[in-house]
Amino acid sequence: MTPEFLVRGAIVILIVFVAAIYIFTLRVRSGRIPLLRRIRAFDTLQGLPGRAIEAGRDLHLSLGVGSLVNETTADSLAGLAVLDYLAEQAAATGVSPTISMADPTVMLFAQNTLRAAHAGDSDRAEEAYRHIRWIAPQPAAYAAGVMNILNIDQVEANVMVGSFGDEYLLMGETAARQGMAHIGGTSNPNTLPFIYASAQETLLGEEIYAAGAYLQKRPAHLGSLAAQDLMRWLVALFMLAGIVIASVS
Repeated sequence: MTPEFLVRGAIVILIVFVAAIYIFTLRVRSGRIPLLRRIRAFDTLQGLPGRAIEAGRDLHLSLGVGSLVNETTADSLAGLAVLDYLAEQAAATGVSPTISMADPTVMLFAQNTLRAAHAGDSDRAEEAYRHIRWIAPQPAAYAAGVMNILNIDQVEANVMVGSFGDEYLLMGETAARQGMAHIGGTSNPNTLPFIYASAQETLLGEEIYAAGAYLQKRPAHLGSLAAQDLMRWLVALFMLAGIVIASVS
């Protein structure tokens, strides 16, 4: 296959994908909600803000060691989608979670998320800002800071969604030792065993990218999720068709 053919094929796939997102989003807005399989981690996460308020303790959200300007962007955006949901809950209850991150670009987006959630209430927005903690850009130093939060602060639940490496084991072990509710998720296959071993509920791989659809049920998120499923089926059918053609020719 020539490079021109590959480029044209990629353009066609992109056009089909964008069109599918648009069509499925319109279907959701008309009331035709796609059926989503149950993911227990998202069910548990939805109950954590109320659980923390009832216990009079903090809820900690770790956005990981990723950035918004490199290959870890997707994982960082997944963590910010979780923050978007928790920020809406904080605006309704007046109790903000403690948010930690290792990259300053993620910190800026976290601040903007809280600002949008507390629109029209500058005092509460300023109070929410105080719960954002940019700890350190080095993974080991960031892990040490999170361990300090989990050990010293009165934390009822710990949510960690984003880009993580081996440093996750230090933070996950601390959360497990404290006996707090703990949810973890990342797309890094080398880190997933650490999460599975330490967290009560786990988001495996691409499940973290469905946070917006599961937590907020926004039409664009649900439409995108349905379009992704459609593209998977189309790719599988094209692969099957190619195998059949190659076998009979």
